[in-house]
Amino acid sequence: MIEFKGVLPVLRLTKGRIVLISGVIIAISLILKELVGYKTVTIAFMLAAACVAGAPVLRKAIGAIRYGIVGIDALVSIAVIGAIIIGEYWEAAAVTFLFMLGDYLESRTIEKTRSSIKALLDLAPDRARVKRNGVETEVSPEEVERGDLVVVRPGEKISVDGIVVEGSAHVNQAAITGESIPVSLGVGDTTFSGTIIESGYLVIRADRVGEDTTFARILQMVEEAQDRKAKTQKFLEKFSRWYTPAIILLSVIVYILSGNVVLALTLLVIACPGALVISTPVSIVAGIGNGAKRGILVKSGEVMEKLGTVRVMAFDKTGTLTVGKPSVTRIRAFGMSDDQLLRIAAIGESYSEHPLGKAIVDKATEKLGPIHEAPEQTEILAGMGLKFRLNGVNYYIGNRKLLQDCGISIETHEQDIAAEEEMGRTVVIVGANGVVCGIISIADRIREDARALIPRLKALGIKRTVMLTGDNRRAARAIAKEIGLDEYYSDLLPGDKVSILEQLRNRYGRIAMVGDGVNDAPALASADLGIAIGGAGTDVAMETADVVLMAPKLSMLTYAVGLSRATVRNMMQNIAFALLVAALLLAGVLFQAVNLSFGMLVHEASVLLVIINAARLLGYGRKVTAGPGRL
Repeated sequence: MIEFKGVLPVLRLTKGRIVLISGVIIAISLILKELVGYKTVTIAFMLAAACVAGAPVLRKAIGAIRYGIVGIDALVSIAVIGAIIIGEYWEAAAVTFLFMLGDYLESRTIEKTRSSIKALLDLAPDRARVKRNGVETEVSPEEVERGDLVVVRPGEKISVDGIVVEGSAHVNQAAITGESIPVSLGVGDTTFSGTIIESGYLVIRADRVGEDTTFARILQMVEEAQDRKAKTQKFLEKFSRWYTPAIILLSVIVYILSGNVVLALTLLVIACPGALVISTPVSIVAGIGNGAKRGILVKSGEVMEKLGTVRVMAFDKTGTLTVGKPSVTRIRAFGMSDDQLLRIAAIGESYSEHPLGKAIVDKATEKLGPIHEAPEQTEILAGMGLKFRLNGVNYYIGNRKLLQDCGISIETHEQDIAAEEEMGRTVVIVGANGVVCGIISIADRIREDARALIPRLKALGIKRTVMLTGDNRRAARAIAKEIGLDEYYSDLLPGDKVSILEQLRNRYGRIAMVGDGVNDAPALASADLGIAIGGAGTDVAMETADVVLMAPKLSMLTYAVGLSRATVRNMMQNIAFALLVAALLLAGVLFQAVNLSFGMLVHEASVLLVIINAARLLGYGRKVTAGPGRL
């Protein structure tokens, strides 16, 4: 890089240039050594090489010492200065050159491990076209305001989260969901910043702009995740802070006992814990980057490490194991027509956000047309249903517990209700004036990939799979049996899920809770690990869960678990390799089979191999899409 100050160009020496210049100088010194021997001119070139390559190392060492940190740079600097003092000029030149060469290669290789994250950054929109007062104006995404109409044409990136008000298009949402197959969007559909229109056009009303968009929050979470360290990484960093000064002290002791300066200096070089210190963070960065590229947000290195050691997986039912769009399958009224029963239930559920209530309203709208009447004195009772007043009559809609608490007997209808539940359907009971007015059966379709989920999780080392649901026991049992779960718990209130998670943790060990991120916030927060599935754009999912799967696909869950297992395995491989190399080098020094320059060569090679091994995580998933895989 060239900088201009005044009229004179100043060359800024990058790592690559330092390596190149010092390499040329050291090559010249080797040629001179062969031609004229170990003469003054040869020594001058060796010292020049040591100065060029060693100056950045010494500068970093001094800067670190000012903050009370004695690191690898300090060990190398002491060893090089000592080598020059005792006349080991070739060793000084070779050590500094090899250290800078290794540092340069490490930085280049680490850049590759960050490639997935950099690819995400490249997807950030850099412009937006807004329609104001009937005129289209091109502005930066930061200038778009909430409520603006944003026009997006083929090949352009969507710059806001919003609702389509005009047009239709096929949109590539890979930046958000990890799914490369374009989805068709039209009026009323939701769009996300960072996605790309492949064909068609859209006019979007901006609801979230700038740093509030889903894509901006994904980038922020991925960047923060790299800074939140895994427990293993924290331990190794603490270890290195004590280890490095201890090595300096040990080298002094070795010199005092042996009187061999070269041996003491060699010990300083080979004892550098570079490979050990970098073994964990480089694996974590590669793993988080791989997941982010596929729509899997892992919020920290510690979460990645935890996910790799989970033994129990607990699932919510609605919206997680099922598609979350239940529909009415049967209506049976007593003392009134089926249409009357459906109309009353739809009026009562008109303000409810529960999926079962929405299914009733949708069925009534489809069969009877829009319902304009509103209920009076509505009260929603969590985990049971609701009660409301209509035309002077108090109605109750919900499960057995609600009606029993309200003094309505369901005994005469129990056989009919049980028969529906045996088929895996949820029965909503409507009661009034002390009697049952009717029952409405609702079924939710199991996700297509749910049946393959359990065998894959078992293959990945998950020992126990459990379902926690507020649904009735028979419906829960039917779904658990069909999917192949080990256990199920039914008729649960939100607080009950938290208690059962604690019991499961005490019985089996570390547990992860998988939910849709909307009504499972307490359970997601109380588990060792909370995983929100299909949470694109959901605030609660993004904030509460430790892992967010941006597309509603259970195969992404097995991918996330497999990736975490591979990441933890990769970390352990790196740590074991680093310790083995350190032990072999130490033995070589003690038996005087390893000299200063060779020790540095092996040290830098070990660091590079650790990084290359971690970079293999970027390839995870190319051959393994949903299965466990190996790495």
